[in-house]
Amino acid sequence: MTVVENAKSACRGRGRPQIRSDEETLELIVEAAREEFDASGYAGASMCSVAQRAGVSTKTLYRLIPTKDALFENVVGSRIERFMLEIDERALNNLDIEQGLTRILTAFGRLTLEPRTIGIFRLVLSECERFPEIGQALYEVAVRRSGAAIARWLTQQREKGLIELDDPLTASGMLRGMMIMEPQRATMMGQRAAPDQLEIDQRAKVCARLFLNGCRRAGEGSRGGPPV
Repeated sequence: MTVVENAKSACRGRGRPQIRSDEETLELIVEAAREEFDASGYAGASMCSVAQRAGVSTKTLYRLIPTKDALFENVVGSRIERFMLEIDERALNNLDIEQGLTRILTAFGRLTLEPRTIGIFRLVLSECERFPEIGQALYEVAVRRSGAAIARWLTQQREKGLIELDDPLTASGMLRGMMIMEPQRATMMGQRAAPDQLEIDQRAKVCARLFLNGCRRAGEGSRGGPPV
């Protein structure tokens, strides 16, 4: 059942007994909030409208997520969780360094270059001067967290003796910029459509190879590949 199909009534304090778990209800609320922010912006979004879209009472909404800024933080957090699962240590254990980095960059590209995420960035850029809390939420929950996760992986590769790297956190920022900055900027400015999955996959492979050819420890060799 979609969020729209699930929205049955206006804001109300009473209704049918809850038949969903809090976890399931929270998922509906977060998706409804994403739709509301997308449609109305941050300033125009209302808790009442989110409750309507989710098909829950305002009492339930305020119990689970009491403020609009917490709603926005949950929207951002729900998207970053997918990325964190994709680059979980267990998912990377059986991959060599180039395969692992390609997987990380592919997951990061799919997260940040899809239209929904670009919409969140547009919203933040247009409204963070009036509502600095949304800029802080995006930075802390998404930008900083993803950067730290990639830096941890780079640190592990350094400890294995596979790469030479002085500052993994700075390198993480460079990697993320190389992967997404140009296509994300062009898309946000309306100069192109968001990259499709094939373009993201190919870009991740090229970025991984370029990066590793620059910091791979002497003697580790390189897979090479076509010039870029």
